[in-house]
Amino acid sequence: MPVLKNARHEAFAQALAKGKSADEAYAQAGYKPHRGNASTLRAKQNIVDRVAELQQKGADKASISVARVLQEMSRLGLADIRNGFDADGNLLPPQEWSDDFAASVASIEVVTRTLPGSAEEATKEGGRKVRRRKAKVEYVHKIRFWDKNSALEKIAKHLGMFVDRIEHSGPSGGPIQTETRTWREVLRDKRKD
Repeated sequence: MPVLKNARHEAFAQALAKGKSADEAYAQAGYKPHRGNASTLRAKQNIVDRVAELQQKGADKASISVARVLQEMSRLGLADIRNGFDADGNLLPPQEWSDDFAASVASIEVVTRTLPGSAEEATKEGGRKVRRRKAKVEYVHKIRFWDKNSALEKIAKHLGMFVDRIEHSGPSGGPIQTETRTWREVLRDKRKD
């Protein structure tokens, strides 16, 4: 269903979908407060349909976000560093990474180092000999991943794999002993101390 043609009706439906009462939504839409008119407008079929549609969209967004969060946590928890390299052990360019591997990478640092190279002689114009250095450049890639243990722990908690158990027991692991006393007995015992 498209947006309602009447802007006030659309504002009224939006406010109802957000949980406002008919009276509050009526005033928020720019109408003069009037309980009877608010109830009448709320009962119109186009308003009922629009509110239902808006609420369904909200429900869809909520369910998508839960699924998306679980998907992202599973990407972090189940990441495999081997997916970032080719068969020869060279790091793949980021545009070739799978979506799962890319999501698991927190940062990349590239360090460039110049390695000592061999010197060779060359003749410059004018007959003068000059030594040129053929330097080799090495690139070191440092990849940091998101915390895998934290992601796996959160997934396991969501799945109910971890249950906190608290055991209560008395002295030496025996049963807890209880006694019932009146407040007068408590006061009397305190006076003795």
